[in-house]
Amino acid sequence: MPRVSQDQLDARRQEILAAARACFARHGYEGATVRRLEEATGLSRGAIFHHFRDKDSLFLAVAEDDAAAMVETVARNGLVQVMRDLLARAVSPDTTGWLGSQLEVSRRLRTDPAFAKRWAERSAAIAEATRDRLVRQRDAGVLREDVPIDVLAQFLELAYDGLVLHLAMGRPAGDLGPVLDLVEEAVRRH
Repeated sequence: MPRVSQDQLDARRQEILAAARACFARHGYEGATVRRLEEATGLSRGAIFHHFRDKDSLFLAVAEDDAAAMVETVARNGLVQVMRDLLARAVSPDTTGWLGSQLEVSRRLRTDPAFAKRWAERSAAIAEATRDRLVRQRDAGVLREDVPIDVLAQFLELAYDGLVLHLAMGRPAGDLGPVLDLVEEAVRRH
């Protein structure tokens, strides 16, 4: 029997995550049955669950994958850049899947205490990256000094949440660039 390399296993795992993201976004967590996951991935349940313990672990992996990408962008370019990237990709099916996953995470945070406990660490990483970026920007003289860092972070998080909800509800992306310019200007030093 030929051996499968780690690169092949990693590639298969990423394929499963991408297909599962679309399936969860389209059908929600409950509606993304194992059969639908099999159809979406083109794999058997055995192949899917070789990589993930169960459906819950698969959903959490999708959400963690999204959160890790977000943390990386926040650390490098800030939360407003995450919003700009989201807006630029708003018409892409991948973004639609991502938005659906974000809404599903929000719903499960309210309704599933075990999930909320597992998710708290991921959420803390995003908040920490945002706060660290704001501290660096303030130290560089870019951010306003009359508002505490925690308030600026909450402001940006609310703007982000509002954008996600706006797009997830199917509202047109239109030209929200000037709105994001306003958000960015609101935290900058004058």
